[in-house]
Amino acid sequence: MKAITLAEYGGPETLRLTDLPDPKVAPGEVLVRVRAAGVNPVDWKLAQGGLDALMETRFPLIPGWDVAGVVERVGFDVEEFAPGDEVFGYVRKDTVQLGAYAELVSAHVRMLARKPAALSWAQAAGVPLAGLTAYQAIKRVGLRPGETVLVNAAAGGVGSLGVQIAVALGARVIGTASAHNHDFVRQLGAELVVYGPGLADRVAEVAPDGIDAALDFAGGDGVDASLRLLGRPDRLASVVESEAAEKGGHYVWVRPDAADLKVLAVLADERKLTVHVERVLPLAEAAEAWRLNAAGHTRGKLVLSVTDG
Repeated sequence: MKAITLAEYGGPETLRLTDLPDPKVAPGEVLVRVRAAGVNPVDWKLAQGGLDALMETRFPLIPGWDVAGVVERVGFDVEEFAPGDEVFGYVRKDTVQLGAYAELVSAHVRMLARKPAALSWAQAAGVPLAGLTAYQAIKRVGLRPGETVLVNAAAGGVGSLGVQIAVALGARVIGTASAHNHDFVRQLGAELVVYGPGLADRVAEVAPDGIDAALDFAGGDGVDASLRLLGRPDRLASVVESEAAEKGGHYVWVRPDAADLKVLAVLADERKLTVHVERVLPLAEAAEAWRLNAAGHTRGKLVLSVTDG
């Protein structure tokens, strides 16, 4: 199979399109022919060695955890899926080596769900990591209908999905975004404030009765501003700043979860959740996708097109 690999830790310049043996399929796993793979900041941060202290890594390494594709083969004792099923998932294994930037990827059934019919392959590949991150953060703060939630970085890959999930749950959403993204975030259902210094004061102007929960998807002053506005620090979740936990909130590290993926799929098929794909690049241009992602100006998601349907 064709796959993007790196032989050692490094930046985009280390990526190579190579030929590798097809992955083995263990009991409880399926082999997925990848149609599209999502690009996330963790992909290039991991490649730079950013997670070396946390995760076992083996080279040559195929990056990528987000996948959308078609089941090609099933392993022993798999009843959840059959060849031909369209699936999507967050394929994060215990050892980082055989990722989603490839024509084929093996995945345990606990990492997959059936692809939402309402989403394209590219859109479906943009959901798993970002969507699960947003949904699991929302669950951690216990967001309820009628509550007001602040979403920091509402135009990004995680934030744009978080806004939609919160709106679907019946919450009032106040989102932070740069001025050129305000119309985009309003279309998702949020009220807007500009992020940066003075954020807490600007949020207080539009929510004088305060906020009930806060989701930090950007870091910076988002944690401290949220804590100033919240009555209870345990209603704050950050996916960026570990100090959120030290201050009484939650630091959320996303987990593969088929049940949560199914919730996101239902929301997508009910037209309550969609994915803005900023750009689709061919697999061979993964390095360019990383450069664009690292620049930090992407609205929504970047996706790699891997195989044709």
